[in-house]
Amino acid sequence: MIYVVKRGDSLSRIAREYGTSVARLRSDNGLLADQPLVPGQALVVLIPDETYTVRPGDGLYSISARTGVSIRRLIRLNPVLVQGNVLREGEVLALGLKEEGEMLGAFSVNGYAYPHIRQGILRQAMPFLADLSVFSYGFREDGSLIPTPDERLLSEARQFGADASLVLTSIDETGHFSTQRAARLFRDRALQDRVLENLIQVMRTKGYRILDSDFEYIQEEDSEAYFGFLRHARDRLHEQGFRLHVDLAPKTYADQPGLLYRAHNYSVIGEIADQVLLMTYEWGYAYGPPMAVAPLPQVERVLRYGVSEIPPGKIQMGIPNYGYDWTLPYDKDRRAVTVGNQEAVLLASRMGAEIQFDESAQAPNFQYTLDGAAHTVWFEDARSILAKLRLADSMHLGGLGYWNLLRPFPQNWALLSQLLPDGPEKQG
Repeated sequence: MIYVVKRGDSLSRIAREYGTSVARLRSDNGLLADQPLVPGQALVVLIPDETYTVRPGDGLYSISARTGVSIRRLIRLNPVLVQGNVLREGEVLALGLKEEGEMLGAFSVNGYAYPHIRQGILRQAMPFLADLSVFSYGFREDGSLIPTPDERLLSEARQFGADASLVLTSIDETGHFSTQRAARLFRDRALQDRVLENLIQVMRTKGYRILDSDFEYIQEEDSEAYFGFLRHARDRLHEQGFRLHVDLAPKTYADQPGLLYRAHNYSVIGEIADQVLLMTYEWGYAYGPPMAVAPLPQVERVLRYGVSEIPPGKIQMGIPNYGYDWTLPYDKDRRAVTVGNQEAVLLASRMGAEIQFDESAQAPNFQYTLDGAAHTVWFEDARSILAKLRLADSMHLGGLGYWNLLRPFPQNWALLSQLLPDGPEKQG
């Protein structure tokens, strides 16, 4: 369940009222030991329905065999286990949760990660992922690859039974996206063959199962060539038993103008790809006016157009794992500061702010003043995530895609542990 903090609340009072522990509330919501609660703050409250007390010599395999609860489920229900801590005699583990009445569909959960992600944060997400998308590989003009140090991420994917996805972008040697390099790839079949051959070799050698094509800002005149590249890539990948995933801009109608949208033809690419991610975020963005990053009405409009052109089971709904802090008055030339969702709550606590929840956007926000300057912050919490999950479930989508996993968001994973069946579910 989700509890919204009121003035005068304490963790000890909430724990007593709902039959859980302060330690569990802190762990599931990522709260520091001395972190005060914020009025309006959302807390995920997981109440164990059945428990197991660790015996001498117990390990996860023996507990799973004795209780009939899978190891993955044990880890989901007891997040401390995922960090590899040794089980202690007398430690109490949850085997099930009360109030599991609202169960959602068997989503395929995908998360994008950079190689420098902190291990503890990655481990929070791994028990829930069907796919771990490694960001990213580029390619040079001779067809050789610009690799990324992916060994640790691939090891985590293997350990947790997730399929590894290699994200291909047009990032060049300088670390910037190159529209020109992407256009050359789309127009040059020989270059495509060299790039795809190198990609397939890496995928075979390292154990990747999916190629994620993430090309944005494609010139309209390159649209047909882009579709041709995707078809060629799909055919080559399928020959080797691999899958093609394509990331798509958030469109609401077919002829939507703009460089971001023109070449992202939902109907054509939906037929080519095995799976697509609709990037349903960034309405509130670094240089834009303050608003929710993924307001629910806008997300819903994109998804409704998406399912009119693409089979719902192929679609992953993009979910942002971040928010923004804008200095007011808004200045289009002043960049908002990116904040993590857990970081936003801590900021509200430090600033003595009260968190509001916008019922239209289905997103939390708050205001504060620092050094005479007013600020407004929009971010995600358990309530906004639940609204998105319910929407995805009502539209029978195939999955969720988190952009990205770099920032801690433990209450998201606590929420999934209650709402999603044991898994992960894999597509393809």
